[in-house]
Amino acid sequence: MRVHVIGLGGAGGRIVDRLAADHGRARFAQGLTALDTDAAALDALRSLDDDRRYRFGDVAGGDGLDGDLHAGRELGGSHASELGRALDDANPSIAEAFVLVVGVGGAAGGGAAPALADELDRLYGVPTYAVAVLPTPADSDPNGTAGRSGHRADVESGSEAGPGSGSGAGPTTAGRPLAEKNAARTLAALSERVAAVFPFDNGLWLRSDETIADAHDRVNGVVSDRMAALFGAGEGDADDVTPQQVLDASDVARAVGNDGEIAALGYATQTVEPPETESRFGLGLFDSSEPATVDTSTAVSAMETVIRKATRGKGTVDVPDGRADRALLVVGGPPAWLNREAIAEGRRWLADETGSGAILSGDAPDPDGDTVFAIVVRSGIDEPDRIREIRGSIA
Repeated sequence: MRVHVIGLGGAGGRIVDRLAADHGRARFAQGLTALDTDAAALDALRSLDDDRRYRFGDVAGGDGLDGDLHAGRELGGSHASELGRALDDANPSIAEAFVLVVGVGGAAGGGAAPALADELDRLYGVPTYAVAVLPTPADSDPNGTAGRSGHRADVESGSEAGPGSGSGAGPTTAGRPLAEKNAARTLAALSERVAAVFPFDNGLWLRSDETIADAHDRVNGVVSDRMAALFGAGEGDADDVTPQQVLDASDVARAVGNDGEIAALGYATQTVEPPETESRFGLGLFDSSEPATVDTSTAVSAMETVIRKATRGKGTVDVPDGRADRALLVVGGPPAWLNREAIAEGRRWLADETGSGAILSGDAPDPDGDTVFAIVVRSGIDEPDRIREIRGSIA
């Protein structure tokens, strides 16, 4: 599906910049834009063209908002039309959906995202999805020392430049006591305005032996790759290969709904050997060859492995008990590995795993690839523990 991805605030801009670096030429990336109040943070981006970076909120003087979500909301409301116009040069009317990427613990991104979602809905009437990067427990520690990993753990959690943070191009170095409260309020506002929220729980992805400098680039890459996997699954470059089941924007919309529910994304890959082809006479001497084939049991095994890893492995957010009301399964790789029986068996297994009778699926053939992959999206899930913790900060 063709999407216009908008990074709001410091973390959102850095993640979209990484998306531009790794997947900017992919067909799904109809538009990539970064919007922020912080001029230094925008200047530090490396892969987005200058005309795809836009500073708003002159009242902020070109700086960040130091966690003041109220100020961010006011700026977002007063500049919503301006932000909508900032996308015009990228032909946003041809997008099948918009994706807002925002660190919900911050002020500029978290403040502007709800107003921009309203503006995009008014102008274009297509779904808007939010990728909400969650703050870690350490973010709300004034000393910046607590956290699941036992060290500072505020990797790309969405702050604008704070004291001691330099240009604002990387993670902050001081605690942000309002981060969880900001996140709770921003999540609530987004759930009322977007079709679905894809939270990304930073805490799940931090290694116990990592420093912040080690982690921020890797974690941004994880977010970028998962967005590319989902939204790019139906936009392969091989026009001569037809999927068995074409994934399009309506499939994603049906899977995640339009009521602002939380959706979790799992993704896994596995390297496979390219199948051999033979001539029609079995001699391997002629240009005319039979289609490549893979043993059915081997294909089923590979599909089972990636589907289980995508479902039970580390995802964008924990899914309590693995259950979901709805699920979307996409498998991809060299066409010979996309065995109908393997895909059907994967659907049956996922239905049992999630307890859902609403399993949508698609496939993404890649004739030049050397990996098979699975994407599992679950929606209508019970509230993850980390979301409950964040919401509890304003209870």
